[in-house]
Amino acid sequence: MIHSTDLAFFREIVKQGSLSGAARELGVTPASISKRLARLEEALGVPLVLRTTRRLNLTDEGELFHAHALRLLGELEDMERLVSRSSVTPKGLLRVNAPLGFGRTYITPLVSRFVKRYPEVEVQLQLSDHPLSLVDEAFEVAIRFGELPDARLIARRIASNRRLVCAAPSYLRDRGEPKVPHDLIQHNCIVLRQNDAAYGVWRFAKGKHTETVKVRGTLSSNDGEVCMNWVLSGLGLMLRAEWDIAKYVRSGRLKILLEDYATPQADIFAVYTERQAQSPRVRAFIDFLAESFRDAAEQTSRQKARW
Repeated sequence: MIHSTDLAFFREIVKQGSLSGAARELGVTPASISKRLARLEEALGVPLVLRTTRRLNLTDEGELFHAHALRLLGELEDMERLVSRSSVTPKGLLRVNAPLGFGRTYITPLVSRFVKRYPEVEVQLQLSDHPLSLVDEAFEVAIRFGELPDARLIARRIASNRRLVCAAPSYLRDRGEPKVPHDLIQHNCIVLRQNDAAYGVWRFAKGKHTETVKVRGTLSSNDGEVCMNWVLSGLGLMLRAEWDIAKYVRSGRLKILLEDYATPQADIFAVYTERQAQSPRVRAFIDFLAESFRDAAEQTSRQKARW
């Protein structure tokens, strides 16, 4: 007899793409994974995967089994949510994905506070350079910036977030301040390369007038913290989200430039699927994020007079 645990086991093997990857994720040895897979294939009477040295490939029967496993596990999870909808105590595993730098700075400490408030919730936080799929990667919640490309997802804005041009006072003393966006062509602009978006293209708006500037510079990185350190060292200008530079502006280490111009918003969203909308742990986590960012925004607004 095939059990739901067998379905979840096979789903994890396919997701990881290898026995060793599944073993790491499940916390067991590759040998035990291999034996369990062999028992499952023996019970079904057909091979499910073609084993190679690098990656597992599904047989036709394996493809069929995997498709039905995903459907059945989804139905079981839906049933569990419907039956336990009245539960007021969030509990169980919550998988969260967030951008690397922002997640390290802001989401990680909030997760620490969240699990203290809800000790029956187990949080698995994965930080990544590129957004990961909620459905394919089995995340309950993802943190995203700006416009969302997938209309099938539900998004709750947890904080507004402007992009601002900034530089260290030492750089501005040597090179002067840009007065209009076009002046940026004459400056060393530090560029952040992320999410396969067109990098080095900065867009500005003032009233009905819009302007696009292709900036250039001697430094670029896919790590926001690296770029921030270069800016703080006086090596150039940068376009960075308000949440990332607020503390440096307050301390005087950075100065905001071109404040009269608007740039594309980078509002912060908590994203989840419709299936997860009724999960108590998902609702509790998103409410907690919104509450925490609202408190932080209010504190920031009280301090803006010092900027």
